[in-house]
Amino acid sequence: MAGNEAATPEVLWAPDSARAGTSALERFETWVRERRPEALGCSAPPGGPAGYEALWRWSVEDLDGFWSAAAEFLGVRFHRRPASAYAGGGMSEPRWFPGATLNYAEQALAGRPGPEVAVVFRREDGTGEEWSFDELRGRVAALREFLVAEGVGRGDRVVALLPNTPHALVGLLATASIGAVWSSCSPDFGTTAAVDRFRQIEPVVLLAVDGYQYGGRSFDIRGKVGELASRLPTLRTVVLVDYLGDAAARAGSTGSTDTIGGVRAVPWERALRAHPDARLTFEPVAFDHPLWVLYSSGTTGLPKGIVHGHGGIVVEHLKVLALHADLGPGDRFLWFTTTGWMMWNYLVSGLLVGAAVVLYDGSPAHPEPDALWRLAASTGVTYLGISAPFVHSCQKGRVTLAGLDLSRVRAVGSTGAPLSEEGFRWLADQLGPDVQIASVSGGTDVCTAFLTSAPTVPVWVGELSCRALGAAVEAYDEDGRSVVDQVGELVVTRPMPSMPVFFWGDSDGARMREAYYEAFPGVWRHGDWVRLSPRGSAVIHGRSDSTLNRGGVRMGTSEFYGVVESLPEVLDSLVIDNSGPTRPDGELVCFLVLAPEAEEGAVVARARSLLRTTLSPRHVPDRFLRVGEVPRTLNGKKCEVPVKRILAGVPVSEAVSREALANPGALDGVVRAALAEGGSELGEQV
Repeated sequence: MAGNEAATPEVLWAPDSARAGTSALERFETWVRERRPEALGCSAPPGGPAGYEALWRWSVEDLDGFWSAAAEFLGVRFHRRPASAYAGGGMSEPRWFPGATLNYAEQALAGRPGPEVAVVFRREDGTGEEWSFDELRGRVAALREFLVAEGVGRGDRVVALLPNTPHALVGLLATASIGAVWSSCSPDFGTTAAVDRFRQIEPVVLLAVDGYQYGGRSFDIRGKVGELASRLPTLRTVVLVDYLGDAAARAGSTGSTDTIGGVRAVPWERALRAHPDARLTFEPVAFDHPLWVLYSSGTTGLPKGIVHGHGGIVVEHLKVLALHADLGPGDRFLWFTTTGWMMWNYLVSGLLVGAAVVLYDGSPAHPEPDALWRLAASTGVTYLGISAPFVHSCQKGRVTLAGLDLSRVRAVGSTGAPLSEEGFRWLADQLGPDVQIASVSGGTDVCTAFLTSAPTVPVWVGELSCRALGAAVEAYDEDGRSVVDQVGELVVTRPMPSMPVFFWGDSDGARMREAYYEAFPGVWRHGDWVRLSPRGSAVIHGRSDSTLNRGGVRMGTSEFYGVVESLPEVLDSLVIDNSGPTRPDGELVCFLVLAPEAEEGAVVARARSLLRTTLSPRHVPDRFLRVGEVPRTLNGKKCEVPVKRILAGVPVSEAVSREALANPGALDGVVRAALAEGGSELGEQV
């Protein structure tokens, strides 16, 4: 893949020596040097990029030494302590912390009793509440006792159709405390999408809301909950949350609420009131005992059930949140997410490090485009997590933050897509030089970030600051050789504790091997294009399965979007290269979402000129097609691969599951636009 970078980019943020010196990361480095001087040697002084690079290299070369040190320093609460952190086994069958027992919920709750705030909750309409750690523990204990009384035991599955509310947090912790397995979807998921995920894991209890709010509207979903319950044959109980606030009126008009979808239904408040004096206990489980099931996007088939273990998540999330995000007691941690995205699991793990978690349910841009920023200001958030598309929408919408008191915000995290250089600069201009811009990249597969930030490493414009500790990330060329300052496949060459324990229903591990290890045997291929700089920073160039390959010159889609979406009239875009080994003369097609007042011809002419001069003449699309919106997955990612398959002639029904899309109508718009412009194969195939 082409592309060497000669110049060092501008530094947007540099670590303050006093702030970095008190960070958990620098304290950990000092602790390691004092107790294990042979680990880091004298190759670099503590702190700074050089010190971080030495620490990172040790973390991926000595897995047992690093992870045992991290577990000790970060205070993992083992019931039975292991003799070692890593006992070998390689990528396919790693043996982490053999013999250890622990519990995720205990790590989140047992160490922080008292009146200190644990949960801050706000709804879109401005209502909300705050709970102390003691109040959270009391509610978890009550729901735990209810679940046990319902017959839920170790290994049983509890699922949830809930928004990002304290109900979901209580449900997860109560489930984990028993040793049962948690899984959640957002209530805006289609019924089939939720069934496709939940039915394969055979749940016994469903937690659900009767409705939700978004963008100033209320959505009653009792019908969806009933249909979902009726299609889960193993379900014994539904716990129903009265979230819309008019349960009595609606019950009077619809009859009894004792059942829903033919399954026994219990109101949430009744479930908790049944055990007001419950004592919270925690079931010790093995390190790799299943904690939760996350899911692949499911755009091209049944979603894969990705199972993570208690121990792997505890040690990984303690590491990334304490050492990389520098979160701890006194912090307030907000990441805008839904319960159907792994970032929700990442967010609520803020409790592991003693931070208060800020849960928000609603639109980030209602009633005003700066609504999420106002929420961060009013709740005293210290670490705000958002998505790159949200940043770009704020930039396009000319949102200004000058009138908001964001003085407590010290870091803004961004993920979900590559953050453009313009996005970096907008954040820096709006928030000032003291706020760290933490662009991170990882995945549902590991429920964490491979590439991230650190309190001792600068932020270079357009770049992710560093490889995460314990993440042996490299860029491979087509021959499987590691390259630097050259775009290649993002791979991980050593195991990590939070890699999947297994895929649900994958008894012989074949699906997992196919997903990660076929391209480079024994090495995890993640599916992204990445360029690693000599400084250890990184740039993500998009998905490697949606590469633009024009005349032998390959390029990631993020570079294309960075150019096209820099035009103020372009609100969103989707680029598809449908060439390939059997289609050497395939087209490069760009779908554009334009501002209402934009003149299409003028915008396309400017886009062609800009792409020709900024990228190359080869990367000027054959066709530009105007659409109303870009199809996206339920987690907000652009549907590049499914649309690529459709343009290559694959029937829509085979190319994508509509239930896996957040906006399935957008797919129809894309197909219609392609047909209207003479898509020769679409007329027969669609």
